[in-house]
Amino acid sequence: MTATKDPKDQVPKTATQPSQKNGAAGGLMKRLRRSASVTEHNLNNLRNRNSTQHLFDQHGNPIDLRQYRKVLDKDENGNGTSEKKLRYRRTQSVTRAEEISNKEAKQRKAQPDRSIHRPRDSLFSWSSGFTNFTGLVNWGFLLLCIGGLRLGLENLIKYGIRINPIDWYFFVSGRDQGEGHNALFLIMYSFVHISLCLAVEKGLALEIISEGLGMIIQIANIIVSVCLPVVIIHLKGSAFSIMGATTVCFYYSVLFLKLWSYVQTNMWCRKTYYQRQPRERRPSITVAELKRKHSTGGEDDEDVTKLVQYPENLCYKDIMYFLCAPTLCYELNFPRTSRVRKRFLLKRLLEVLIGVNVLMALFQQWIIPSVRNSLIPFSNMDMALATERLLKLALPNHLVWLIFFYLLFHSFLNAIGEVLNFADRNFYCDWWNANNIDTFWRTWNMPVHRWCVRHLYIPVVQMGYSSRQASTIVFLFSAFFHEYLVSVPLQTYKIWAFLGMMGQIPLSAVSRYVERRFGPRMGNIIVWASIILGQPLCIMSYYHDYVITHLQNALNGTEHR
Repeated sequence: MTATKDPKDQVPKTATQPSQKNGAAGGLMKRLRRSASVTEHNLNNLRNRNSTQHLFDQHGNPIDLRQYRKVLDKDENGNGTSEKKLRYRRTQSVTRAEEISNKEAKQRKAQPDRSIHRPRDSLFSWSSGFTNFTGLVNWGFLLLCIGGLRLGLENLIKYGIRINPIDWYFFVSGRDQGEGHNALFLIMYSFVHISLCLAVEKGLALEIISEGLGMIIQIANIIVSVCLPVVIIHLKGSAFSIMGATTVCFYYSVLFLKLWSYVQTNMWCRKTYYQRQPRERRPSITVAELKRKHSTGGEDDEDVTKLVQYPENLCYKDIMYFLCAPTLCYELNFPRTSRVRKRFLLKRLLEVLIGVNVLMALFQQWIIPSVRNSLIPFSNMDMALATERLLKLALPNHLVWLIFFYLLFHSFLNAIGEVLNFADRNFYCDWWNANNIDTFWRTWNMPVHRWCVRHLYIPVVQMGYSSRQASTIVFLFSAFFHEYLVSVPLQTYKIWAFLGMMGQIPLSAVSRYVERRFGPRMGNIIVWASIILGQPLCIMSYYHDYVITHLQNALNGTEHR
């Protein structure tokens, strides 16, 4: 007898099980949805049912929930519906809550007690959604003004009127401090560095000087330009006034940055210029094109401004315009305005004139007495009294800093740009909205920020360093010049400004953490606190060291009240 095989054994299990399962799943869902007694709500109940009883569809066929549990947990496309179930439940609960609230509101409205209460949150609660606190902002501003007026009145009663424009003129001119006009002579000497830089660039363009030798000369020239004031002021310190030495250091710092940009930009242009060699021959113009150009008069070409090409830019006119322009980044063709707005220029000049006098008044009346009275607490390390002097100095110093920012970055630089037809007036961004220290340093001084990104950060990254290492190098560079602008004029070689700038790196990490943890508003508060308290602390530290170094006898004779 021949054994008969079961038909089921003729089909491989691997082929039959998936097809049967998918067919059963699809058939089950279709049978449930076609059932007149099973709605979407009942289907949801079936999914959540844990009973093992058999259910019957409209045809009387049994449905076992234990067998089709996985099928019930999936939708028609075979996807899991846990998230869909959760959204559906939430939708049902919200809808149900709204229905209950509406019914309750209608019932309460039908009552004769004239109800006025309804579910509401307090305005100071985040859930209320209320955001209009303009009145509180006005209150804070008014309170700040009253506090400032009180401090000003206290200063006036205590010290009297100390404003004297003649004394300020003597201090600025260095009439009783320096010998002659050494600062002016040192500024005029800078034309030697400028001429040498231009001559080397011309030699490199004409291939008279090799690229390696030319770059060595340029680097040495730039480094000497920034080191020269340090040596001269150190050797001839008595010949310079504080204001004269500060002006010289500021001028040579700007010259250093501009010459660096000039040399590096011309190097980029020179590489592109050499890559185009041999020069391509211009195609000859046809007679038809010549007649067409003659008939149109060449208006299209005349309307387009002819751009300066390398090496046509290597002349005194071009480099002197760049040195006077309100920017630190060199370009062959700067954006230019078509005319000078006389009314705009007059407004900016008036702002500079009035603002400088306000600064002088604040210095003489408010800052100088406060700084002098902080000398003894700093010397005795009386932390409580020194903190009180720091907080007292914070308000006038911050007002001076804000006024100085407006005068320099808005009034003065806009006036220079208007005279020179310089069209790019983006000297600052909305640094007051900065939520962390990094954003502040990227927005408050745009000329320096653009220079650091273009000539320092990007080249360092292209050399293979990480972005964090490049940022640290930028902060080191900035810290050096902050210390340079303070220590050299005062001839007090400390590192407070350097440490203050390097301290911005950990402070930046703290501000970013506060921004992530507590929100942008708290990050902005950290930025403002560092500005308001950091600067007067630096001023008091340098004044203390300056007196200890140069006016030792005045320390014993200073009366502290």
